[in-house]
Amino acid sequence: MAMASLARRRAVEAVLLRRPHAAAWASACRGYATSGEESDVVVIGGGPGGYVAAIKAAQLGLKTTCIEKRGALGGTCLNVGCIPSKALLHSSHMYHEAKSSFAHHGVKFSNLEVDLPAMMAQKDKAVSGLTKGIEGLFKKNKVEYVKGFGKLVSPSEVSVDLVDGGSTIVKGKNIIVATGSDVKSLPGVTIDEKKIVSSTGALALTEIPKKLVVIGAGYIGLEMGSVWNRLGSEVTVVEFAPDIVPSMDGEIRKQFQRMLEKQKFKFMLKTKVVGVDTSGSGVKLTVEPAAGGEQSVIEADVVLVSAGRVPYTAGIGLHAIGVETDKGGRVLVDKRFMTNVKGVYAIGDAIPGPMLAHKAEEDGVACVEFIAGKEGHVDYDTVPGVVYTHPEVASVGKTEEQVKASGVAYQVGKFPLLANSRAKAIDDAEGMVKVISEKETDRILGVHIMSPGAGEIIHEAVLALQYGASSEDIARTCHAHPTVSEALKEACMNTYDKAIHM
Repeated sequence: MAMASLARRRAVEAVLLRRPHAAAWASACRGYATSGEESDVVVIGGGPGGYVAAIKAAQLGLKTTCIEKRGALGGTCLNVGCIPSKALLHSSHMYHEAKSSFAHHGVKFSNLEVDLPAMMAQKDKAVSGLTKGIEGLFKKNKVEYVKGFGKLVSPSEVSVDLVDGGSTIVKGKNIIVATGSDVKSLPGVTIDEKKIVSSTGALALTEIPKKLVVIGAGYIGLEMGSVWNRLGSEVTVVEFAPDIVPSMDGEIRKQFQRMLEKQKFKFMLKTKVVGVDTSGSGVKLTVEPAAGGEQSVIEADVVLVSAGRVPYTAGIGLHAIGVETDKGGRVLVDKRFMTNVKGVYAIGDAIPGPMLAHKAEEDGVACVEFIAGKEGHVDYDTVPGVVYTHPEVASVGKTEEQVKASGVAYQVGKFPLLANSRAKAIDDAEGMVKVISEKETDRILGVHIMSPGAGEIIHEAVLALQYGASSEDIARTCHAHPTVSEALKEACMNTYDKAIHM
């Protein structure tokens, strides 16, 4: 059953990518490596971590080969993750704004409707253009691109099953495992990418479901739920934990949940799925309280399983050559990203840490710098996170709960968007900015933003944390008016002193 589900998911990915036939793939490859050649760096995986590592290695003068099984570069993020989901989030937001807000702004029209095929075509166009762009960067930087499934057979050799049905051995002085992650399955819930879908299937629905149930209240589930909610689906989110997005600052999370409920999301928290029935035209989920109790049945047209992701490290030869992993399948590495086997490295979702594309990119650059004899560095305390709903929620650094648990004396400054002139001018003033700083030094410890464009604004805070800035440093920095980013300045003013506009 699991293999069949995997096959169906891969089939959906193939449709999303509009891949050419295998023969065409083979002809598009530039010079497969032969057993007589050796690269300085061989990267297994062409996702955000892998392709960035490959390009950086080539820029540093290292002969580089990148192996990618998908037949298109960019990994899950570009092909069936970050990029297509953001395309649909944008398109669905435009429709929702046209339906619910345009008249308020003096823009009126009739016969508004969703053209789902056109929306999907726009998404596919964005993906296609970006994957081709990476291939162009490979060509520019002279990275050898091998299309096929790579498996370690020694610390310096990778066996590759090519997409054209052949095989080859790629040799490398250094090998980087950048194989990313895959959808986490739930016991008793079989993903068929039809009625029960992963995030991959949720990006390729051919009809707008009347009722959508999302299992899991994390980033991915809430983003995909937002897409279909805006297009007209009745969305119910089932979450085992007592809160949505457990890693989020508690105060921000509560306001975020209220905002989603205002958008007609329904939440069933502290709830577990104990049964699935797909025998009818839809899906019937049997659920019960996480602590046990009376069961109930939820009906849906489509169920999205969004319970997280797991490292894609099984079946690639790691254990055969002695590479150690933890119980969750994450590859264990040192500060230089090297495994316990000399010459074999790992980065991104394949190792411990947040499963984020931008974190993987930083890993890739730092890892290659170490290989080249330079000093690489990734500050995991300043990796930002963004939920791309509307408004967006972005954060960097510690939550108030984490700071409190550490025992450090701290101070908090907040500023509501209702008091921000730009947010009021565009009639999009739901949200707030929260800044946490150390009481004695005023050094910023964490910043949490819920606002339109929060994913862009957060980088000012990232830079502040990276360089040990205080809330006063940001408060005394001139911000253009009127901008939503002024809310960050005012929150910082409220941290060490008092805000002006509240």
